[in-house]
Formats: sequence, C-alpha cells, structure tokens
Amino acid sequence: MAYQALYRKYRPQTFSDVIGQEHITSVLKNELRDGTTVHAYLFTGTRGTGKTTCAKILANAVNCLNNNEGDPCLECDSCKLFLNGENTDIVEIDAASNNGVDNIRELREIISFTPVQSKYRVYIIDEVHMLSIGAFNALLKTLEEPPEHAIFILATTEVHKLPATILSRCQRFDFRRIDSQKICERLQYIAKLEGLTLTDDAATLIASAADGGMRDALSILDLCASSSKNIDETIVENVCAMAGNDYLLELCDAIKEMNTDKALLMIDKLHNSSVDMSRLLGEMISHYRDLMVIKTVRSGKRPIVCSATRMAALEKQAERFDIKEIIYTLNVLQSATALMKTGDRRCEMEMTVVKLCNPELSTDIASLERRISLLESGAVKAKAVPAAKRAEPEPAEETTPVVEDMVEDEIPPMPTDADNPEAAPVFEGEVKRWNEILALLTRNCPLIAAVLNDSKAYIKGDYLLIDAPNSQFKSLIRQEGGRYKQSIREAAEQVLGVTYKLGPYTKPQEPQESDPLTALANKLKNLEIN
Repeated sequence: MAYQALYRKYRPQTFSDVIGQEHITSVLKNELRDGTTVHAYLFTGTRGTGKTTCAKILANAVNCLNNNEGDPCLECDSCKLFLNGENTDIVEIDAASNNGVDNIRELREIISFTPVQSKYRVYIIDEVHMLSIGAFNALLKTLEEPPEHAIFILATTEVHKLPATILSRCQRFDFRRIDSQKICERLQYIAKLEGLTLTDDAATLIASAADGGMRDALSILDLCASSSKNIDETIVENVCAMAGNDYLLELCDAIKEMNTDKALLMIDKLHNSSVDMSRLLGEMISHYRDLMVIKTVRSGKRPIVCSATRMAALEKQAERFDIKEIIYTLNVLQSATALMKTGDRRCEMEMTVVKLCNPELSTDIASLERRISLLESGAVKAKAVPAAKRAEPEPAEETTPVVEDMVEDEIPPMPTDADNPEAAPVFEGEVKRWNEILALLTRNCPLIAAVLNDSKAYIKGDYLLIDAPNSQFKSLIRQEGGRYKQSIREAAEQVLGVTYKLGPYTKPQEPQESDPLTALANKLKNLEIN
C-alpha cells in the first residue's frame, strides 16, 4: 500500500475534529442540525486553514442519513460512499485548471439532473478566484436560480478578486490562521500516534514556520519524520533550510556592532550550507519583528511564537536596541524583499547587510535616524579636535563670507563702498571653537549634529553663518517650529558666551569685471563663441 501523507491521513472527517475554526464549525453544525442550510457557501482564508476540509465535511454531512448534532455519522451508506470516494453526487472542481466559460456552461447543463445516490448534489469549486469574467457571469446565473437539490461551496485564498455579485449570493465564512499552541498540541498528538518523538521546541518551530496553517505544519512534520524518528529543533531547521536561532542572533549582533566583515562571512557560510537567501531574509524580518514586539509590548502575552529559551535570548538582545534602529532595519529588509525576486539573491542579501552595517552609505532620512540612534547609544563617537590643537591660532579666512537666503532672521543689506565707504562690513572670521559646539549638539540634538558633520561657521557682527555641505541642513532647520535653530543657538551661547542670530554661509563669487567690454569678451569666451 502506498504511503499516505500525514495531512491526508489525519484530515478531520467531522466538524468536531477541526482545529482552530470553532467560530465556523459551530454555525455549520447548527444549520445542519436545524435543517437551515443554504444553497451557496463561500469559504475564504489563507492556505492550510481548513477550507477544503470543511467543504468536504459539509458535503458529506448534508447527505448523511443519521446526522449527529450536525456532524456526519461516518457509518451510514452515504457516509461510507463518501469515505471511499465513490459518491458521484459530490463533485470537486479545480477552478485553476477549469476556469473558462465553457467549463461553467457544462456545469450548468448537468446541474439540472437530480442526484443519483444522495439527497443533494454538492459542487465544491476550489480556488474560485481563478475563474474568468465570462465564467463568473455564467456561474452567477446558476447561483441566482439554483435547483433545490444543488449546493455550491466556493473556496478561495483571494476573496478580493471575486465580483460583488457573487459575494452577495453566498453565505461567507472567514477562516483564521490557527493558533500556534493548538498546532503544537495537534502535532504532538499525531507524533505520538506515529511513534515519533517530537520536542516542544521543535513543535513550536514547526508551528512558526507553518504560519497558522495546519496542512503546512503536518507536511513539515512528515519531512522531519523521514529524516529521524527523534525530531528536535536541529532536524526542523535542516528540513526547512532555516538559518537557525543562533545564526540569527549572531548575525543581528554583527549588524548592531556594524561589523561588516563578520556579517558577510556569515552570509557566505549560510549560502554554502544551502540556506535559501529569500528564506534567510524572511527569517531576519521575523527576528527583528520579534525584537520590535518585545520593545513595545510591555504587558500581557506577546504575539511571538517561540520557545522559552529563545524568548529569553530575544529579550536579552532587545535590551541593546533602540526602537528606531529596529524600525530602520525592518524598512531596509522589507525593501530588499521585492528586489530579491528579480535580482541575484545572494548579492542582494549581501548589499542589504552592507547597508545595515554602514548607514552612512545612504543619505535618506531613515538612514540618518539610524546614525543618530548609534550616536545616542555611543556606538559611534563624535569626532572632536584635541584641546591643544583648538588653542593654536589659525590663519584668518582671506575671502569675505557672503550671506544667502537667511533661515529665520533677515540680515540688513550689506553696505557697499558706493553706498557708504565708511560702513564696509566687519567679519570676525571663522569660529575656532565650532567643534566644541558640535560636540555639545551631539549630546543635546544628535540629528542636527549629524547634518552638521564636516561643517564650519563664521561670525559677522551678531550673526553666526554656517557653512554645511549637507543639503538637508536648510530644510531641517526650517522644521519643528524652530527647534533645531534654537538648539544651535543655545549650544553656541554655551560655548561662546554670546547669543547669535543664524544664517547660512557660502563662499563669495569672483568679482565682476569693471570693464563692460572685457566682461562681454569673457562671456563670449565662456560660451565658446568665435
């Protein structure tokens, strides 16, 4: 006798055996018990949650001769025909391969015939969202005026693709993802019947990989049983090509420490061990998602599926992270998911890790926030000029600073010699203690300190003119109701002892030619006009 897969061998035959869908099975049992079944049902939900199973139970129960409070008795002639696969009045149609209008028209032609062996002729249409527009229109006519002996059960994982006209004519049931604890209990029950030893941590890992689907969980258990009768976490990880908890913790630590070498070597080791890069990326997303939950859910049961040992390791690692770092990392990983579908998976995984270890490679706001978090946590130290070097006199700036686009306070027009030869502007020159101001900003306002990296400042009268190469400087100090401007002013006052107004600084342009003919000649030359 051919081997029968566990998910088929242990498929429930009654509603009472269905796990995790009590909100549906109780209603169906009541309808069967009271004789109030309808002519069209719609079962929707993610894969492996029991849609097809409940459809088959319902098809058998409506024809059962000795209904047991809504459950089929499994002993009458009708039930025996069903269990043996011999009931020709129960028809299963795969809409993925029979999705044309001709298929539905053929169905309409035979539906008028009365059942041969049963009370009802039941049509189970799986993956109904795959039907064409013409097929839906043909099906709609049948659902509007069905014969009394016909019952339709439509099943789909993508209910949003069904026309509203179809939805309105069906009694809809939404199948939920099955609770992980219930999956674990079912796995242990089946493992005992099969003579398998399944550790609690292994069962938890299988439930996590199954993502709420009982069928997937049993399929994984089946694969593990082929490898060993004693199933632990290592067996599950090998069967599912998972990176493993230790690898994820270690890789996460390497990214936290910005250790690019270590992180890339780990990726190489995992790749050589046949770990699927897409699967690894998904596991990393799940890992950081767990860290996010730990950082934000302070009371009650956390929605994390893992063993007690792993939970302890996650909690310990989460202590090292700021929530901003976790969110930034999740955004980078999520962005890589789409790119990995079209590009080289290994290369995309490596580029993603390099980005995470080196946030300075990116200039977007999310990357900037990541760098700020690192500054706040002390992972990156601000560059500071030694005090001895700051005390040394520096040569005065030869060029005259020019004010452009004042950030907040209008600087009066700069007088010229033509206006008032005695009122030429006086500049005090470059601020020698600017690094001290930046160091103070690093502690008090890390965001603006990061933007002002490699900047300089000059003093002109009662104005502090800032020369910042980062293009985000001007936009940031216009935000937050003057918060960043005030931070700079306060830091400058604390270091210099004077309250200055703020403005940006740019180097002066070349002086204009006084001779109009010479200026015209130079302009033509620049335009390469002969």
